[in-house]
Amino acid sequence: MAGSVDDPIRSPSIRIDRLLVSLRFARTRSAAVALIEAHALRRNRKHVLRPSEQAHIGDVLTIALGDSVRVIELLTIPDRRGPPAEARSHYREVDGGGLDRKGQMPIAASPRVADNPPDLPEKRF
Repeated sequence: MAGSVDDPIRSPSIRIDRLLVSLRFARTRSAAVALIEAHALRRNRKHVLRPSEQAHIGDVLTIALGDSVRVIELLTIPDRRGPPAEARSHYREVDGGGLDRKGQMPIAASPRVADNPPDLPEKRF
């Protein structure tokens, strides 16, 4: 099945937990695993279920960090965790205008409940 998405011959690859550390989205592999277990990471629109999944050049990663969502495309495989400028040279930000590529679902962090309290009717006694 040559050419499939998970084919190791397709292109160079790296474990997704190591990639998050090398690109400076997580400080440690343990923190990267916590992101994955919290379902805060997608690779090519599919939730990453295991830290050992491989990322390839050209993959699009959607990462929920705090109140924001970052969508990046992997340009090269990093050799190490370097300075921030070096880490940024391995990916590019994908500007989806707040929508995914098909324009079907908004990609944004959920609004915080504390910032937007619901409008409740006044109670009358």
